[in-house]
Amino acid sequence: MQRNHFYLLRNVYIKSILSVFLISSIILPAQESTVNPQYKLIAGKSYVQSKNYYLLTLLETLPDTRQMILADSVLKQLAATKAEGLLHALKECGRDPYCYTEKIKFSAEEIKLVSDRFRVLYRKDNPLGKLVHHHLIPSGTYILFQNLAPEEMLVKAWEQDAAGINFAIGVYAEGKKPNYPRIDSISLDRKDSAGYAAGLLYNTVSLLKVETGIYPLFFEVPMHGALYFIEMNERDQAADYEPMMEGVNKAAFIRVKSINWKSYKYSVIEIPGAGPEEPTVALSAEGMLRCRLAAIQYRQGVAPFIVTSGGKVHPYKTKFCEAIEMKKFLMEKLSIPENAIIIDPHARHTTTNMRNTVRLIYRMGIPFDKPGITCTTRGQSTMINNTLISRCLKELNEAPYKNGVRLSETEVEFYPLKEALHIFPFEPLDP
Repeated sequence: MQRNHFYLLRNVYIKSILSVFLISSIILPAQESTVNPQYKLIAGKSYVQSKNYYLLTLLETLPDTRQMILADSVLKQLAATKAEGLLHALKECGRDPYCYTEKIKFSAEEIKLVSDRFRVLYRKDNPLGKLVHHHLIPSGTYILFQNLAPEEMLVKAWEQDAAGINFAIGVYAEGKKPNYPRIDSISLDRKDSAGYAAGLLYNTVSLLKVETGIYPLFFEVPMHGALYFIEMNERDQAADYEPMMEGVNKAAFIRVKSINWKSYKYSVIEIPGAGPEEPTVALSAEGMLRCRLAAIQYRQGVAPFIVTSGGKVHPYKTKFCEAIEMKKFLMEKLSIPENAIIIDPHARHTTTNMRNTVRLIYRMGIPFDKPGITCTTRGQSTMINNTLISRCLKELNEAPYKNGVRLSETEVEFYPLKEALHIFPFEPLDP
């Protein structure tokens, strides 16, 4: 994969915060509390927002923390500065689209200002301290920072959210290349270049300016800007089928509680999706083959659940979801019961097939110490066993699983790791 400019900036940022994480894990004491599988994630105003920017969702949603942020003079002034920037953009930017986006995004100085202010404001027994200990730590959403001192975990979570917002604006307003341009790039018509882009951005900035009276927190202008650009590009797939445990995964979620896990060697049989290349084709031939292989394993009783994993990926802006179509095939063609199928309708790559499956295992209360198996065609199975972990470290900055035994050409064991819970906002369709 060719590394574009934005990809390099993203990796520089992540490597810098992970280096701090590694150093701090040596010189700082461990957190008093740990990730809690009973923790319930807060959805906030939208799943796209909360999945990408969970800290900011908490700051916006938790009443005590919200009031603390609103009352702070430094952060209040930053909110005013962002509002003034919008007014300046409306008056001065004209046909320069990048002038508008620069006023929406966070500057490096603004990000540092907030980081420094959080360090000053943090106290273990005040709303920010309670946010860290009651939400950031038990949620696991920033688990890569969990060995830091609590105030530094707060800071790094903020810096990640801010960088993720800037990334989304860069891709879906400025037309920068995402990490996977063939499937995730901007779709707004930019053929009229400056004229069309400037007009759209003017109107977006105008909306944001009106909303500053409704959304007064210091981060809401950039965050809502990013969310609007994601929405305008029809790229809000992170919210698809949510809340899943009350809908598409409800039958399986209910059944999880009644499983005698000692009767099964494995927790799940995971099928990575294989998207077709034709826009009218719902499920590829490869996807059908993978479903049949998984059904054989299920009927042999190796695990009580099949996980179908894959979002709306191929071809570009397809309306078909790989996980949904595989579930239909399993039920209609292979007579697998619905309560034996868990879907992950968001993954866009093999890396996130594995990561999202691990997340589902954890959030649904499936035993985390029990291995699962992946069931797929030979080439992908070989890749999962041999090279995918290194690719996960490169592209997601985490390894969501470790390898077990290779069982056959098409099946391999995997052991889930809690690092999979860490949010990755540089893939805003599936963070």
